[in-house]
Amino acid sequence: MTYLAILILYALTMIALSLMVSRRAQSSSDFFVAGRGLGAGMIATTLLAANIGAGSTIGATGLGYRLGLAAWWWVGAAGVGSLLLALTVAPKIWRIAQIHNLYTVGDYLEFRYSKGVRNLAALLLWAGSLIIFAGQLIGGAALLNVVAGVGKTTGYFIAATVVTVYFSIGGLHTAVRVNVLQLAMKLLGFTFALIYLWLNYHPPSEQTARLLPTNFYGFTNGSLEIPLFYLATVMPAFIISPGILQKVFAARDEKAARLGVGINAAGLLIFAAVPALFGMAARLGYPTLANSELALPTLLTQALPFWIGALLLAAIFAAELSAADAVLFMLTTSLSKDLYKAYLNPNADDKQLMRMARMTAIVCGVIGMLMAVWLETVYSALTVFYTLLTTAFILPVIAGLYIKRVSAPAALSSILASVGSTFVIHYASNRQGYFGVPPVILGISVGVLMMAGVSALKTNRTQINADLVD
Repeated sequence: MTYLAILILYALTMIALSLMVSRRAQSSSDFFVAGRGLGAGMIATTLLAANIGAGSTIGATGLGYRLGLAAWWWVGAAGVGSLLLALTVAPKIWRIAQIHNLYTVGDYLEFRYSKGVRNLAALLLWAGSLIIFAGQLIGGAALLNVVAGVGKTTGYFIAATVVTVYFSIGGLHTAVRVNVLQLAMKLLGFTFALIYLWLNYHPPSEQTARLLPTNFYGFTNGSLEIPLFYLATVMPAFIISPGILQKVFAARDEKAARLGVGINAAGLLIFAAVPALFGMAARLGYPTLANSELALPTLLTQALPFWIGALLLAAIFAAELSAADAVLFMLTTSLSKDLYKAYLNPNADDKQLMRMARMTAIVCGVIGMLMAVWLETVYSALTVFYTLLTTAFILPVIAGLYIKRVSAPAALSSILASVGSTFVIHYASNRQGYFGVPPVILGISVGVLMMAGVSALKTNRTQINADLVD
């Protein structure tokens, strides 16, 4: 059996599983929040499946190839953010969503502030989500290209088709069940591959050792610049990501929300070492790769026996698809609720809402495939996404939960100030920031000042739901 045959069989298995469980997805509640019935184990599973995607496999392994052990901070920062989410935001926002039957973060922003805040956040979410969806397709296509010789465009089409089909069948209800299979494949594939590489490790030759970057074996690469960059760029996104928070809404109770997110955090903190070690192994064995993001596919095809390579292949493909379905989840729920239900058809019934969500998933699959042709690497796609997500949502979500004085105009102005100033600083400083501070932190700081200033001037708040802040 060839690698391509294994991928086809695995893809058909995921689609078949989604068809089997889709009969239980009968309402928009099932589609959007899985009927609010997920326990801690299922919450942890679907979050881990989504969070271990193209970025934390192919992208992070490529970073490990370039930097060495310091690549831990990419996924490690996500784990730190998830831990903070479990301890703070998750239980608090779950209570509000449960009491007021909220399905999306857009629902929360309108409930807490105004429809204007919801609309602006939704526009930014759509743009950012399409970019990261394209990033997942880039990772999947790169994998197919290396192991099966599939062209990039064909690879984009295959990856987009599989994830769009199994997600659109039943939304979060089916995606969570498919995520169980995907996470199992990841655990098997990554574990066996890592053990094999460890048992067959050989110290690098003197010539290879001279080609290694400085501080290749250092946890921080010799300075705090790398840890601070990923803590600033990646960590906040895992506290306020709409895709993550909407899965928190699906928890059956507050304990399940907190514990599920906490287990996910622990899993990410442990897993963070895996792609870094894979990247280091690839650098030692294949030190002259033209593209660092080929490090993991190269290990798969050249350094592992077929059966372990097949397991790792299934694990990587599962990582790409599970992260992609999480992005489709963000897009379809936001577009169908924030656009269709809010403006185009306010009286839409349950069946119409589900039909629109499925149509939206298909359209987004096509657009994401086209954007993948434009974006060059997984890393570039994820960097844009995390920056946009963090600057758009961190202040209105956190301030909305903890600060009563923040008004709708203050939230709106903080989003505009944070996003605008971050990208201006990003390009003006050639992505370096100023005074050693990353652009995203400087941008959020501008947003904080704007939020504080507008809140101080706006004495007559129009919204009443700030009273729910405790």
